[in-house]
Amino acid sequence: MDLFSPAELRTLLKRPLTDAECALAHTLTEDAFFGEVGDRLTDPPQRGVKSVALNVASRVLTNPGGLRSEQAGGMLQSYADAETGVMLSDDERRRLRRAVGMATGASSLDIAPEDIAPATTVWRAV
Repeated sequence: MDLFSPAELRTLLKRPLTDAECALAHTLTEDAFFGEVGDRLTDPPQRGVKSVALNVASRVLTNPGGLRSEQAGGMLQSYADAETGVMLSDDERRRLRRAVGMATGASSLDIAPEDIAPATTVWRAV
């Protein structure tokens, strides 16, 4: 499955990349996407998937360690989190899930029978 082309990734990053770098970024991005949405990702990908994929792939190549901040004096470095590998941000996860037709937010489900469940009123501003 082609989430993006090497030419698109090179154009976004505005620097030369080897074919191996492009292939690795694509493979890691695709793996992260399948881990999040599974087989809901189609070939060709749904609209909206490419922009998320390019964002993730460009981050893989520019900041593979997940460095969040760095300070020269005193050599202080902080990282996004303790986990390693390709991680999707909350925004990327939301956009990817929306693109493949999955729910993106929290919801609740009431499974009580109608005669037992309390009456609910939806309040709306007037």
